[in-house]
Amino acid sequence: MSRKIKAETKVHEVAFKNEILQIADIVARDKGIDREEILGAMECAILKTAQMKYGEERELKVVIDRKTGEIEIYRTLKVVERVKDGNTEISELDALRLNSEARIGDEINDQLPAIDFGRIGAQVARQIIVQKVKVAERKKQYEEFEGRVGEIITGIVRRIEFSDVMIDIGRTEGVIRKSELIPNEVFKVGDRIKILLSGLNKDHSGPLLHLSRTSPNFLRKLFEQEVPEIYDGIIKIVSIARDPGSKAKIAVATSDPNLDPIGACVGTKGSRVQAVVDELKGERVDIVQWSDNPAIFIVNSLSPAEVSRIVMEESGNKVEAVVPDDQLSAAIGRRGQNVRLASKLTGWTISVTTEKEDSETRARESARILGVFMENLDVDDMVARLLMGEGFSSIEDLVNASISELASIDGFDEGIATEIHQRAVVSMEKKKADVERLCSEKGVSKELMEYKLLRLDLLELLAKADIKTLEDLGSLSADELLDITGDLLTKHESETLIMKVREGWF
Repeated sequence: MSRKIKAETKVHEVAFKNEILQIADIVARDKGIDREEILGAMECAILKTAQMKYGEERELKVVIDRKTGEIEIYRTLKVVERVKDGNTEISELDALRLNSEARIGDEINDQLPAIDFGRIGAQVARQIIVQKVKVAERKKQYEEFEGRVGEIITGIVRRIEFSDVMIDIGRTEGVIRKSELIPNEVFKVGDRIKILLSGLNKDHSGPLLHLSRTSPNFLRKLFEQEVPEIYDGIIKIVSIARDPGSKAKIAVATSDPNLDPIGACVGTKGSRVQAVVDELKGERVDIVQWSDNPAIFIVNSLSPAEVSRIVMEESGNKVEAVVPDDQLSAAIGRRGQNVRLASKLTGWTISVTTEKEDSETRARESARILGVFMENLDVDDMVARLLMGEGFSSIEDLVNASISELASIDGFDEGIATEIHQRAVVSMEKKKADVERLCSEKGVSKELMEYKLLRLDLLELLAKADIKTLEDLGSLSADELLDITGDLLTKHESETLIMKVREGWF
């Protein structure tokens, strides 16, 4: 019985050795991996099996003969004067029996008997080889696609699992997650599909390729394929904003004064842009002219709506676009899509109002400023309008102005300018005293009273509303603050003030 087992084991050992080179050649050919790398993986597998037999505490080395497939196993021993660990050390006398030139401090290789693999040993080795080959295959695939990140690649749909699409790309399989697919697009097994290779997964967990059809760069690369001027760099896509499957905006520019960048992107009878739209399953694309003048770029970005004028606040990167009454819906778009994409495209926060609303707002603001000047400076309507026409909007503005600046106003001389300035100073001091007294009575904090963005009139209204600290102010919503300040602030100014206050919280 024992001889039968030994004979059977020997057969498996010989078969395993005879298969080694043949397996290495087949795997290298089928997987496109270097033969030497396959043999290295086999050596690692056999090493693991050898450690199971001889002990992991030994320093073992496995070498496969590249011509015969013969397996040799060595243990590495250090030559020492006195042996303390027989697993890793050897005496000088014993070392000389193995190698006549051995000296203390040298390392020598002591060949061990061949392994009796058996079924279990061979199975373990094969499992390790398979794993090593997978790692090598993934490494090769990574190197193959490393230089193609950011490109559009074409694959074939192999299967669909839980709304994720498995794509065959040469020897590699990629996965498009549902979140990276254009909404409502449907693919069938066998369909050819274009996708953007947006990144690679270096780890061995999860798919190797990061694929997308919703990325803005997918749209950019599609235009590069359809518009030679973009591919050649004559036309540049400066920015992109997308609602995948619904609508997109791209801003284009060119340094060639004789070239119409929008016309080039649209193509003859719309052929170029239509090819892109077809690939995006009907996603509409607005192509707008980029400009280094933010105002012009913002107006262009709101296309197809017409814009009458814009009011920009550069410090907050916000802008209000005024449009004709009949253009409001076009400017805002369905569910705010057009203005939202325009904001993303330009980098400015855009709000839209009609000419009628803008006119009413400016009329209310003008009436308020006129009332403040007439009441606090004791001047008539004409003088108040002259001051407002020069850009003064508060008593504080007049206090901070110089006499010469006021005297330069049409109809004013130095005497009138001095009188106006003095009245403004007196009014400001009285107002300041009244507001300080109110704040004291209400228990308003010194921090809020000295906050640099609050004018006296705003501070007064906040105190009357029992807003006593910066925390109280920052806790308000923009609408709540507008209810307190009335016409003193616009919605945009209210939002900006609250956000500035909240910056100090972080």
